[in-house]
Amino acid sequence: MNKEVVSGAFGEVFTGSFTQQEPIPEAGIEAAVAVLRHGRLHRYNTAAGEVAEAVLLEQEFAALVGAKFCLAVASGGYALGCALRAVGMAAGAPVLTNAFTLAPVPGAIAAAGGRPIFVETTPDLTIDFEDLAAKARATGARILMLSHMRGHICDMDALGALCAGFGVQIIEDCAHTMGAAWRGTPSGRHGVVGCYSMQTYKHINAGEGGFLISDDAEIMARATLLSGSYMLYSKHLAGPDAAVYEDLRLHTPNVSGRMDNLRAAILRPQLPLLEGRVARWQGLYRVIETGLHGVTGLVLPHRPQAEHFAPSSFQFRLPDWSQARIGAFLSRCLARGVELKWFGADKPVAFTSRYDHWAYAGAQSCPKTDAVLAGLIDMRLPLTFSEGDAAQIARIIRAEALAVGQGPEPEAGEMPVIQ
Repeated sequence: MNKEVVSGAFGEVFTGSFTQQEPIPEAGIEAAVAVLRHGRLHRYNTAAGEVAEAVLLEQEFAALVGAKFCLAVASGGYALGCALRAVGMAAGAPVLTNAFTLAPVPGAIAAAGGRPIFVETTPDLTIDFEDLAAKARATGARILMLSHMRGHICDMDALGALCAGFGVQIIEDCAHTMGAAWRGTPSGRHGVVGCYSMQTYKHINAGEGGFLISDDAEIMARATLLSGSYMLYSKHLAGPDAAVYEDLRLHTPNVSGRMDNLRAAILRPQLPLLEGRVARWQGLYRVIETGLHGVTGLVLPHRPQAEHFAPSSFQFRLPDWSQARIGAFLSRCLARGVELKWFGADKPVAFTSRYDHWAYAGAQSCPKTDAVLAGLIDMRLPLTFSEGDAAQIARIIRAEALAVGQGPEPEAGEMPVIQ
């Protein structure tokens, strides 16, 4: 959106919305209306000879990422919990996961009966391999729920080798990496299960929704039964053969979390748009990255050449800044229309929280992560922004980072609340 530059007390002001997503494609609207007109919203309610929208969506996403099997479910969080149960996580079992992640990840572990074990985070916002090895050895954990938090992908080749050495299965949380890849392999294809989200702020938008993908027939048969297939699993054309279910179907509980045909209809026309959306996100990201390069006291994460990233958000660090200085910076950016979130706040705010806020996981110490999060700033990057918008946002952040970072120590004040 190209807008007239507005000036305020501190200079130009950005007038766009950080929460406004693109509209659903017309093809998705038409498909959704068709589902509403015939009324068969439940994925197993089909007319003679009809293939459900949810089934078609699963087939198309499996083909997109090169997976044998795909299951569409109600949310990304449900996908995570379903994956844990499907791989056979025992009650009370330790499950390794990133200390830098969002609440649905440890929430899925705890809700499925596991025990989250938080692993340190590097300054480039990926999982710390040394701490991962130490905690795998100390806890005997056999599952890593790897969060590609905010779209930052670690060295997946090295991670796979490390986890194989400890007998650790990888479940990938790809909520922020749909359309991304490591050395050409799509995100979600390095572990035994890949889980994705279609929540409004993700790469394709149904309000809520999730995928599980895998090449393991038994795991996906369990996941399908868990999702509430009853004995209708043969309708899953992107699922395992019916014979795989025989020894599982009477022993796997129904934890209903199916996707409906309405959301599937909205999503299907968005899949062919994903590659173009990722390219546009990369364009926005590079404009902001260029605009903030070289700012004293502001550190940008390194993006490896092997990483094909899908940046629906942008992060940078203000290491060694005091809370008062960060608060002044956030307030001044907000006054100029730029909404930034901070992962160093003492209490959870809206969508933003950190590992020491999740009391159900028990007290754990991750000092390296604490140091990273203390100065970590986060910003949404909706595709309703143009590259001109991104350049303006970068100018505002740059100016305020220089003004606040090089000025006198501000007085402590209340942090701005960003939803």
